[in-house]
Order: sequence, then structure tokens, then C-alpha cells
Amino acid sequence: MPTSNSRRRFVLVAAGAGFAAPLLALPSAAWAHHGWSSFDQDRPIYLEGKVASSKWQNPHAELMLDVLPGLALPAGLAQRSVPAQSAGVDGPGLLAKAVVPRRKDARWELELAPLTRMSAWQVPQFKAGDSVSAVGFTMKDEVGDAVMRVEYLFVGGKVYGLRSSPA
Repeated sequence: MPTSNSRRRFVLVAAGAGFAAPLLALPSAAWAHHGWSSFDQDRPIYLEGKVASSKWQNPHAELMLDVLPGLALPAGLAQRSVPAQSAGVDGPGLLAKAVVPRRKDARWELELAPLTRMSAWQVPQFKAGDSVSAVGFTMKDEVGDAVMRVEYLFVGGKVYGLRSSPA
């Protein structure tokens, strides 16, 4: 079985050579990583729940989150303080615009940051049963898989801004 890196090289070489047909034949695992442009960055969503599993791997860490039944925005979400990041992110604006997702999936995949950034933020590795909440983005029109690209992760009274490194 080819490695993730060898599949990625194949995709890049095939795309560069203009051969689109072979890309359609790749197994779904080759398509598992979503490009950021697929996410609706005009509509931040809020999720809260318990970690079902976590993976600390490249290209980014991931959590599988079992969403709390009856998910609702917490009071004061828009007033939470968020840490400064090296990229210009309007954290208060994102929190103020956050909504709960329209879709009612019980389990979501949360795409976090690359491991180097997780280390820079000193984000602890999670274990099953840990409580977390997050604000981030899902696919445009909430189609496809229940996936969120996390902007802000809230864990144990701490907030991590995952778009860039700490300022």
C-alpha cells in the first residue's frame, strides 16, 4: 500500500501533467484531507462534547467529538477572551457570529492545527472522555462529512487559537 506521501506526490505529478482521470481512481483515503477553501469562513459554528478519539499526526491533529445532546450556544460566548495570534484573526468577531450547526450529527471530526503549532500553543494531547468545545468552520452549506476546521479550542478553562502561532 503506498504511503500518504507517495499518494500525494502521485496526485501532484498527475495533476501537473494534466492527467485528471487517474485522480478519480484513487482510494478515498487519498481525498481525506480537505482544502481550506472548502470551509465556509463566513459562518463560524460552535460545537461542544466529549472526545471519542484523537490522533496526533501530520498534516494536522484530529479529534473525533461526540456532540452533547441539545447543543446550544453557551451564554457569554461572544464575550470570551481569545489569545493573540501571529495572524490577524478577528476572534471576538468570530465568537459573536458563531451559531450551532444546522445538521444534527452526533459525531464530528475536528481538524486542529499541525503538530508544530499544537506544540507552540502547548495544547495537551486528549484522551477519550475529555470535554472540549470549539468554534470553527464546516463545509459550505454543511454538505458532506461532519468536519470542522477549528479556529478556537476551549479546554479546561484555556483557549487556544489554532490558525497561527501565539503572538
